[in-house]
Parts: sequence; C-alpha cells; structure tokens
Amino acid sequence: MSRDLPDEDVILDISNCQDFAGSWMCLQTLGEGAYGEVKLLMHRHSKETLAAKIIDLKKHKDAAQNVRREVRIHSILDHENIIKMYGSRCVGDARYEIIYLEFAAGGELFNRIEPDVGMPIDEAQKYFQQLLNGLSYLHQRGITHRDIKPENLLLDINGNLKISDFGMATVFRLRGKERLLDKKCGTLPYIAPEVLLNPYSAVEADIWSCGIVLVAMVAGELPWDQPTMDCIEYGHWINDQYLLITPWSKIENTLLSLVRKILSLNPKKRLSTELILRHPWLTKKFVAKDPQLQSANGDYPCMALSQPMPCNTSRVNPANIAELLKVNEHHYFSQPTQNDDLLISSQIQLTQTHKKNDFPHLIKRMTRFFVKTNCEETVQRIGVLLDALLYKWTMDEGGVTISTTDRRKAQLVFKANVIDMNGKILLDFRLSRGCGLEFKRRFLQIKRDLVEIILKPAADVKGK
Repeated sequence: MSRDLPDEDVILDISNCQDFAGSWMCLQTLGEGAYGEVKLLMHRHSKETLAAKIIDLKKHKDAAQNVRREVRIHSILDHENIIKMYGSRCVGDARYEIIYLEFAAGGELFNRIEPDVGMPIDEAQKYFQQLLNGLSYLHQRGITHRDIKPENLLLDINGNLKISDFGMATVFRLRGKERLLDKKCGTLPYIAPEVLLNPYSAVEADIWSCGIVLVAMVAGELPWDQPTMDCIEYGHWINDQYLLITPWSKIENTLLSLVRKILSLNPKKRLSTELILRHPWLTKKFVAKDPQLQSANGDYPCMALSQPMPCNTSRVNPANIAELLKVNEHHYFSQPTQNDDLLISSQIQLTQTHKKNDFPHLIKRMTRFFVKTNCEETVQRIGVLLDALLYKWTMDEGGVTISTTDRRKAQLVFKANVIDMNGKILLDFRLSRGCGLEFKRRFLQIKRDLVEIILKPAADVKGK
C-alpha cells in the first residue's frame, strides 16, 4: 500500500520572509547569471509578484556599460510577447543595479521541450508565432536581441511566450539609418554563421536563431554545436546531406520547407518574419492534444513549474512599483540561503491583518519528484550517484550544486534542492547555467538512476 503524497503547496508564514523594500518581500531565487541573480518578489498586501534582476556591477569590467544599455533598450519596449520592464535603480553604493521585471509564472520555454522528442506540434506553432510577433516588434523599433534561445524565452501564466534578457541587445537602426553589426555575441548552437565571419545584418541573424529554436521545439534536439565547417552536422546541412539524419528526419515536409528558408546560408535569401508568418505551416490549424495528458517526463503535466501564479494581471500597480523605486534601503544583501528554496503555497499562513486562501496556487514543475528516503539518506544517495557520473558537486543548507560540462564541452550548472515538506522529501532541480536541453537530459538520467527511491503518486499506483 503506497503512502499518499503530500500536497505540494507548502504552508508558509510570510512574517518569516525576508523584507526586500517597503512592502515588498523576497520569496525565492528564480535563477542566476554571469552578473547576478533573479529574485521573486511579492507585495505583502496586494500579493502582486514581479522579478528583481540584481546585477553585481563589480563582477565584470563591462557590466556597468552593458547594464546601462540593457536598461535603456528594455525601458522603451511594450509588447505582449516581450517581458515588461517596470524600472531600475542603483543601490549598495552604486555596486548593484536592480531591474524590476514582469514575473513569468510559466518559466522558461526549454521546460516544455522533451529532449529528443520536442513538444506537441500545435504548441510549437503557437510559440513560434508569438516569438516572431515579438521579434517583429523589436525589429520595427530598430532593436536586435542577438541571443534568441529557449532559455531567454519565458511563458506567462496563460502560456504566452515572452522574449526576455536584453543583455546582448543593441540598436541597429536609428532615424531610418541602418548599420551592420560586427560584435560576435550569442550562444553558439543558435548563432547565425555570418555572425562568426563578417559584419552582419541584425534582422537576418535574429531570424536564423528563431529557426534553431523551432527545430529544438519540434525535434527536441539542436541540429549542430556551431555553424562552422569543422562541425560535421552543419556540413551535412549546407551540403544537402541531412535528410536521413536527426533532427531533420523527425520533421515533416511542410515544416522542413520552412526551416530550409529560415536557415539559408545566404542571409538575403532568408524569409522575413512577415513571410514566415504566411507560410502554410504557420497558417495550418493543428488539433490541440488533451492538456490533461501527462508529460513523458513522468509524474507531472507538461505545463509545470514550481512558481506562484501572479494576481489576475501581469501588470503591477504603478504605486507599488513606485514604492520599490523610491525606497532608499534594500535588504536583499542579507538574504538567508533557505529562502532561495521556498515553495510558495496556495494557502499562505498570513499575519493577523490578512485572510487565508487569498494567494493563488502553485504551478507544478517537471524537474522534481518525491523520494521515499529521509533527508540524510537522500543526500547520500545523490552524492554516490554524482560521483559515479563524474560530476563535481558541493553541498550547502539548501541542497546540492552540480557542475559538469555538456556534449559541447560548455559549462552546465544546476541545483538539486532537498526540501522537507511535512516529513516528505522533495527533490527539486533547477538550471543555473548552461543549455536547457542538456539540463533536462541530465535530470532525466538522474531520475532514472534514482528510480528505486522515487515515491510515485498514489494515482499511479492505483492505476497499476
């Protein structure tokens, strides 16, 4: 007879949460980057949520200049498929820049991509359309993103795609005059080949990156490590020797014809966003699959991330934003480690001035599972497994930080948070740095190797 799994909603006393500024409090860390980290904030009274991107300007010599450009560009953008920026401020004796952003409760797009499989075709079509709509808006404003990839594409509470992270964005057209770019930037598997060779056109380079994202969504893998002649897979593509190999053998003919026109070696022959949107594959109506069907990842539905839903709208009250921007003292410098790992509840135990049950429920995530073992034994089993896999790892109060390299020899860092939920142990995995698809592959491998201690949901057991 199996034990019933606990409700994943953790009762949390918000009086124990760390104050951030004014009535805003910090709930958890959403992610880390080269220059800093992203925190989830909630307003103590309205329950509105937003993301605070905290950048350490001393970590890199170009950080201050890059952040100033990012803020200038992002602040002028307003589109339904682009993450909203609410404002920014410099704190800590000008060491830290904080950028306040719309909170995307659906998480990163890569979480919806099953490694080596992809996602339902109707979902891929929807996300690709929304990506092109957001990108078209950027290009109309004379702005290029230069780092389009699933890790920089977020989903809101309704599953709508939002382009995020404008750290590499720049202006390529001003007052009607367009310039070629020469800075080599982006992520190698998604980067256009001309970016590595010559001054390049911003629009066509972004469109190429969108094409790689499309391939990842429908096939669950990237076509090559980098678009250079010393890469065998890329050589097969440009020499028309690819039809019988993956990912191309997984893609049906109508879609493949579109991909060919997007990933044209000649930038001038690539389709524009307008022509792509009129392609037969984008105008075809696909039948959506049952949203209740479970993901191939296992226990939880595909639409799954452990982040609290925001209130009815993703737009935060300007008065509450003003409070963040005018408060002189921020307290995030002393964030306790355990706050990074909080799972926010649908039934937050509030202080006496608030009512219960007024905070939206948890969105579930694919990259986590309950285990039968206690905390100490769980950590021991993870450590033995990571050693066997030759992964480097360290332990702290929150869990295990794992460091390795992916198949391209690029750095891959992710965390396994060990969370005691009323006596039941939850292992919650989160990407810190690297390729999302590679992270998902490693997670699935770890999950398979720990199958003996995984606690299956009662519904699964009853169905046997």
